[in-house]
Amino acid sequence: MVPFRIPLKTLAAALLTVVCVSFSVFPGQSQGQEISKHQRIVPDSVEPKPFSTVATRQTPLYTVDFRSADQISQQDRLLLADSESTIAEHAGFAGLEFSQSNWKSRQIVCPTFPNHLFVQYTRNNGAGDVSVFSVSIPRNGNGRVRIVPIVKRGYSLFSPAPINALTISAFNHIRAEDSETANSDWLGNALCYAALAGTRPEIMTPGAEPALHRPIPALTAAMEVEMHAHGMEVLRFDDAAARPHATEWSMTFTHQGKLIKATHRPASMAAVNPASQKDAVARTWPVPPSGQN
Repeated sequence: MVPFRIPLKTLAAALLTVVCVSFSVFPGQSQGQEISKHQRIVPDSVEPKPFSTVATRQTPLYTVDFRSADQISQQDRLLLADSESTIAEHAGFAGLEFSQSNWKSRQIVCPTFPNHLFVQYTRNNGAGDVSVFSVSIPRNGNGRVRIVPIVKRGYSLFSPAPINALTISAFNHIRAEDSETANSDWLGNALCYAALAGTRPEIMTPGAEPALHRPIPALTAAMEVEMHAHGMEVLRFDDAAARPHATEWSMTFTHQGKLIKATHRPASMAAVNPASQKDAVARTWPVPPSGQN
């Protein structure tokens, strides 16, 4: 029997034909894969969080008010009376001597946090001997009584209240206890934080005239919301009523709604006329007109 042999040249030609056919059948697959590797996908725009820039505001434009003790509602007076022992305990831990007399109180009204009663206590024993602290009391039982120490006998406790980690922590707990309601008004959040930290923030409308016997404000306030690359929002406003000079506040929130930093410093502008809109790092929204966010 004669063995059957295929010449090497014939075998090589056959293999080359198979390879060429394979490339001709799937020409687009490798090309498509190459294109997909270099294709850029533009992500959809994301609405800023935790504070929306398009939602309708549910509260008035200027959302912080102060009421004397005799202006507190009967319901809130009962709640305050039920919380006095807890307030005294927490104030005692901070060395604020709440058991002594001559403390005066006033309510801080923050519509942004409807589930909380805020009260500020002050004891004035003369120049250099003033003590102040704020109290947060949950109205619906969801949470606990918290205090924000501001000054003790004229001195800041730990560090100034506006930048104090204890103040920031208390505010985060308050926001969590009010749930999504706390995210409805970014301006209300900023003003309420400043009030709890011991100031009486005031935002003047453009063109507002000073009243009789009222100090001329240093400047009109402005609010900015900046979107950072890492999903953080920065809220800024200028407190026109701060003394001895106007103050610029800045608060940084994470995308999840946690306050991580708060600062205040003298405002860079000092003029009787309304302040012009400042440039923001990324996107800026000025203080909205009443009825809008």
